Amino acid sequence: MRDNNRQVKLVQRPVGEPAPEIFEISETPLPQPQDGEFLVKVLYLSVDPAMRGWMNEGRSYIEPVALGDVMRAGAVGRIVSSRSATFSEGDYVSGTFGVQHYAVSDGRGVHKVDPSIAPLERYLGVLGMPGMTAYFGLLEVGNPKEGDTVLVSGAAGAVGATVGQIAKIQGCTAVGIAGGQAKCDFAREVGFDDVVDYKAEQVHKGIKRACPHGVDVYFDNVGGEILEGALARLRLHARVVLCGAISQYNKAESLRGPRNYMALLVHRARMEGFVVFDYSHRYDEAARQMAQWIKAGKLQAREHVVDGIDDFHNHLMMLFRGENFGKLVIKVQDD
Repeated sequence: MRDNNRQVKLVQRPVGEPAPEIFEISETPLPQPQDGEFLVKVLYLSVDPAMRGWMNEGRSYIEPVALGDVMRAGAVGRIVSSRSATFSEGDYVSGTFGVQHYAVSDGRGVHKVDPSIAPLERYLGVLGMPGMTAYFGLLEVGNPKEGDTVLVSGAAGAVGATVGQIAKIQGCTAVGIAGGQAKCDFAREVGFDDVVDYKAEQVHKGIKRACPHGVDVYFDNVGGEILEGALARLRLHARVVLCGAISQYNKAESLRGPRNYMALLVHRARMEGFVVFDYSHRYDEAARQMAQWIKAGKLQAREHVVDGIDDFHNHLMMLFRGENFGKLVIKVQDD
């Protein structure tokens, strides 16, 4: 075990697109657990669009990362030292351990995971926060019914690809929106019935083509022009699930809201935002169900694994450049 702990800290607030200098790599003494705590060797980190919002100062659903603190991130790792009655040395666990090689935890928000059931990185994807987001966002907020048309933006991403597959399991028609031929091909591979390539056709025309009878559920991961295109095709009593707005996160000026929001009134539709942490007490339920779907061959999972935290800024920017296929994960170190 190392003597020092390598960390990535947030040292500046970003304005617009995050620049490399907002992060600082540092070495600190290896932390030691106190009574009731344990030390985790971090093996894999989750890279998520939500990270961009966590860097901002201001009111949100979660406190911003403080300047000088380790950058927040979900992770999986192995406990290498424990003074906890609940967690033992050798346990594999998932939690918000941050962008670093080692983390001390008191166990709050930490779950044991089993690497014999699925690869560790999968607990950051389909069996982790993105999977929970897809599961509860679609089933609880979107409330799809058999025969519905479910439209999903960011269809080649970790959340979007899972939403489309769950929609198919529920007996719906799944239509994805993605950018570029490779991303659209990937979305079709995981089961989308049709895909709109926003780089090759006008979004509103593509949605009309792919959803000729309109949209019953729209799962929004991107916001902006694509959200407006979806609102224009809503059916009566449609549901719009506001999960994210990655197209807007790096804008220095105000976020762009939908100009045609009156479509909600005309179609008596509902648009609702949600935060996956609100369903944390039900994560085990969702993980069990999705593990069954994976075992039955109904749900595919793909992780896009990159190496090392020293290049964290470039790994993060892959999300905003659309360079990842499936769940983006950083391999921190060998077990």
